Amino acid sequence: MKIAITGATGLVGSRLVAKLSQQGHQILVFTRNPSKAQRVFPASTFSNLEIVQYTPQESGEWQQRVSGCDGVINLAGEPIAERWSPQQKQAIMASRQIGTRKLVEAIAMAEDKPKVLVSGSAVGYYGTSETTTFDETSDSGNDFLAQVCQNWEQEAQKVTELGVRLVILRIGIVLANGGALGKMIGPFKMFAGGPIGSGKQWFSWIHRDDLVNLLVRAIKQEDMSGVYNATAPNPVRMSQLCQTLGEVMNRPSWLPVPDFVLELLLGDGAIVVLEGQQVLPKKTQDTGFNYQYPELKTALTEIVR
Repeated sequence: MKIAITGATGLVGSRLVAKLSQQGHQILVFTRNPSKAQRVFPASTFSNLEIVQYTPQESGEWQQRVSGCDGVINLAGEPIAERWSPQQKQAIMASRQIGTRKLVEAIAMAEDKPKVLVSGSAVGYYGTSETTTFDETSDSGNDFLAQVCQNWEQEAQKVTELGVRLVILRIGIVLANGGALGKMIGPFKMFAGGPIGSGKQWFSWIHRDDLVNLLVRAIKQEDMSGVYNATAPNPVRMSQLCQTLGEVMNRPSWLPVPDFVLELLLGDGAIVVLEGQQVLPKKTQDTGFNYQYPELKTALTEIVR
C-alpha cells in the first residue's frame, strides 16, 4: 500500500512508520520539519519512504500528494501535556481542527482518492469522572479537551461524504519509553515516585505497540469503520499505576506528588493527569483485536526493562 502519515516523527508515528516500512509499504511522511524527519527516518534504512514538507493548517501543493495514496493516517497535533496559555489552547485546537480540515480538503481534491482515513482523537472526548465508565457509545463531555476532540472528529467525519472509509481512534495515555510515562519514570529512579494528585483518578492507557498494531489493522481491515477506543481493556486508578511502576522498577511508590506541583508545571494542562476517565474498548474488542499488553504490569515490565 501507499500510505500518507501526519504526525509521523512523534512517539507513536515513528514506531508506526518503522512497522509499515518493514512490511514493505510505501510511505509519505507529511512534516513541517523535513530535517527532523530525515534524522528520524534515514534514507539508508527507509528506502521506501518519501518526506513531504507541508504547512498543516494551510492549503498548498502538498495536498496534491494525497492523490494516489491507498490510505491516510492523521496523528498530527500540538502537545497537550503542557502549560495551557491562551495561545497554547488555540494551537491545540487549531492543529487538530484546521489540520484535519486541510487533510480532508486534500482528499476531496484528489483525482485518485485514498480508500480510508484513520484519524486520531483522544479519550478526553468523554470528559472526566471518577465514577462513570465510558465506551464508544458514551456521550461527549463539555470541558476544553472534550470540545477539542468533538471539533477534531467533526472535521474527519466530512470525509465519509466523499465515499472514503473513516476510522476514528480515541487514544488513551500511550505507555512507551518517553511521553507521559517517561516523565514519571524520572522521579521513581530518584526514589521519589508516588501517586499524582488524589490517586483515585482513572488512568486509561495503551501500550504503544498495541496502538501501532491497531492503527495498522484500521488501515487494512475494510470492515472497520466509525469510532474505536484505543485503550487497553484494563484501565487502572493512578494509585495502582504508581504502585505497579514502583514494583517493576523496584522503587518505593509512596511519595505523593501534590496537585499544586503539577499545576505549577503544567497550569490547566495538569487536568490530563489530575483528572481522568475510565474508558473501555468495547467496540475494539468486538473486532477480535488481540492485545499484546492487556495488563498494566506486563506493559510496564516490557517498557522499563
